[in-house]
Amino acid sequence: MMRNEAEVTTAVAPSAPALSAADRCDRCGAQAYLRVELQSGGELLFCAHHAREHADALREVAVTVVDETHKLSDTPAPAPEGEH
Repeated sequence: MMRNEAEVTTAVAPSAPALSAADRCDRCGAQAYLRVELQSGGELLFCAHHAREHADALREVAVTVVDETHKLSDTPAPAPEGEH
């Protein structure tokens, strides 16, 4: 007896786009550095401060988390006035 099996391949869904300066924290409106995809299908955006504040609760409801808080330290501070 011959079995007729279909070849199955899996595809990875495209990841969420990188956060930009236009993405704002749902709590305070500051620039968002954390995107949380919820088990319910929605998503939340948080600034670094509110991401830390709500980290425990977010871990309980998150399916995926995009953490871009490293961007906060990637930009060098401007030189003080007169030190060009």
